[in-house]
Amino acid sequence: MATLNKVMLIGNLTRDPEVRYTPSGSAVSDVRMAVSRKFKTSDGQEKEETCFVSVTVWGRQAETVGEYLRKGSPIFVEGRLKLDEWEKDGQKQSRLTVVAERVQFLSAPRRGEVGDAPPAGERRSKAAPAASSKHEDEAPPPAEDAGGEDLPF
Repeated sequence: MATLNKVMLIGNLTRDPEVRYTPSGSAVSDVRMAVSRKFKTSDGQEKEETCFVSVTVWGRQAETVGEYLRKGSPIFVEGRLKLDEWEKDGQKQSRLTVVAERVQFLSAPRRGEVGDAPPAGERRSKAAPAASSKHEDEAPPPAEDAGGEDLPF
């Protein structure tokens, strides 16, 4: 039997991204995004509902997200669902998250804000930390060839 675990979302970040590094040197950023949908009810009223989604971004994409995005930034995320389970105070807890395979920025960074992208001529290449052994869920997806340029999207 075939299976498919694919998620595509467009929404806005609800807070500034923070990047941290695993002991093996892999960059990871947990971001939260709001995804809204507008619809009409059966009696003709327009309604809007918002879903808040936790997204985990790995590798160079995590560093780029932390460098260029801020609260309110619109993004497109393509990834897979992952169920996290743990126990707290004897109670089983669970949370459904998205592991990003691709993050695309939907607007340019705003001028004058912290974390703005420097002009194209001033961009510098950053070397990503080398990673040794990785856990299965820490492994970032294969990088797409960007033609040798250090572009955030």
